[in-house]
Amino acid sequence: MSSQIHQNTQEENQMSHSSSGKYCATPATCQNPILTNAAVTTPHYLATQAAIEILQKGGNAIDAAIAASATLAVVYPHMNSIGGDNFWLVYNAKNKTVNAINASGRSGEKATIDFYKVRGCDKIPSRGYLAANTVPGVVSGWDLAHTYAKKHFFNTGLEWKNLFDKPIMYAKKGCAVTPSFAKWLEINTDSTDQTSRYLQRFSSFKNNYLKENGELYRIGDVFKQPDLAQTLSTIAAEGAAAFYTGSIAEKIIADLSKNDGVLTLNDFKNHQANWVDPISTTYRDYTAYNLPPNTQGITSLEVLNILNQFNLENIAEGSADYYHLIVEATKEAFIDRDKYLTDPEFAHIPIDELLSKSHAKAQAERIQMDLAAKNQAALDPKGDTVWLGIVDEDGNSVSLIQSIYHDFGAAIVPEGTGVLLQNRGSFFSLDETHINCLKPQKRTFHTLNAAMLLDNEQRPTLIYGTMGGEGQPQTQAAIVTRVIDYKMTVQEAVAAPRWLYGRTWGMASNNLKLENRINADIIQRLEKRGHPIEVLESYSDLMGHAGAISVNYQLGTINAATDPRSDGLASGY
Repeated sequence: MSSQIHQNTQEENQMSHSSSGKYCATPATCQNPILTNAAVTTPHYLATQAAIEILQKGGNAIDAAIAASATLAVVYPHMNSIGGDNFWLVYNAKNKTVNAINASGRSGEKATIDFYKVRGCDKIPSRGYLAANTVPGVVSGWDLAHTYAKKHFFNTGLEWKNLFDKPIMYAKKGCAVTPSFAKWLEINTDSTDQTSRYLQRFSSFKNNYLKENGELYRIGDVFKQPDLAQTLSTIAAEGAAAFYTGSIAEKIIADLSKNDGVLTLNDFKNHQANWVDPISTTYRDYTAYNLPPNTQGITSLEVLNILNQFNLENIAEGSADYYHLIVEATKEAFIDRDKYLTDPEFAHIPIDELLSKSHAKAQAERIQMDLAAKNQAALDPKGDTVWLGIVDEDGNSVSLIQSIYHDFGAAIVPEGTGVLLQNRGSFFSLDETHINCLKPQKRTFHTLNAAMLLDNEQRPTLIYGTMGGEGQPQTQAAIVTRVIDYKMTVQEAVAAPRWLYGRTWGMASNNLKLENRINADIIQRLEKRGHPIEVLESYSDLMGHAGAISVNYQLGTINAATDPRSDGLASGY
């Protein structure tokens, strides 16, 4: 390395340990179900319950994932929707393969740089009808995955129509508002911010997510979505085609057309999710899998590739060196991501080179353990998302991530559908020289990436992921290092103090956000190395909602974890 890793003093090792320990400061952090048949983790307890019910009725991991995904789209609308995108990693226990689905939507046929510029835009608006310029991919992902399981799993599972009972019920009869939903609803109806956060300026948002008298839903209130219930019932009865070529698509396009929207019926008819080749790299004695571009899965793997060049036995978990090293590895990986990442159908992305060991070695050699790198462009870790993990009785595994980009997406709900549209396409650039410039039928740069770690017998050992935009590669690295290098349980790894390198709304430059459970002396050490520090509350929502499942083949057990920062539940049987 360009500078030697300085050995941690005994004092620093003791301080890092005292700031972490078992990471079970409250009962919420101590969920640690150890199971023998199947496991589910999601960021909402109702979604976890829906998935387990499907498994116990004879469904497989994909069936359960669809039920959980649909339920999350109902009960967690600030984080995801059937008007958003999803990505899948699917482990098939029958043939011991990892398979990947890209169910992200492409931009519309009318979505050109000129389309926006003639409307006076120097960038794509983050909210409103002009922000919704990519086709929702979620339902197509469900459909492609379900068809695959029917053909290729030991257990072909349940019929499509039987996967939606719980989400339909929660949309029709209502679900209780959770702390996360209430918090982000209040943030997004801020009357002091008449642009980004004042979402009730859009009538469809107000009609769907506020009470009839205009008041906010609070924790414990019952929240109903009758239009979404009808939409889900139609999808259950008629299949995914109803969403892309049938009555639902027609309703969405009719509303968009009345409001100078970008998408057309042709865009919906031409959309399809795709099987893609997963990408991978080795980490210690394991193989880490992720999604290829247009996702930043390559970034998550690059971070692990860089960390593989260091002996973490010499670095205490929770020490200043630990946080510093992963942050600096993240910066190196972000350089490549921001240079190359876009739709691979529109640009060449040298994946093999970027994931090579020689490249990782060069990246590692640039890291100075006593000094934070300064040459980073301003980052933006937005990405309101849900991740879920499932292992079924046959050993099939799913790592699924689903999102609408900003909290509440574009804040547009086409009349009569209950479908909240994403604003993922607002991340396209209107600079035609930019790698992620807007063009018709193009997939945008996506922060979403789902992960798995397989052992040397090609069996999934760790299924993991998180929401959190640019926090995803960092939190994934935290989970992997804590479980693999430091032998923590998955619950300890997920609950442990976290960090986020990047910027948030309204900030012009990067900083390093740390939860206040990290020892004050360690924070001071990081400041001395040049990290601009912001200390956040314990279990901060800004760190994202992570989850993980580990499988111990020697004991025949499955260990599941959920994030105390979420409204989640890890369970199984």
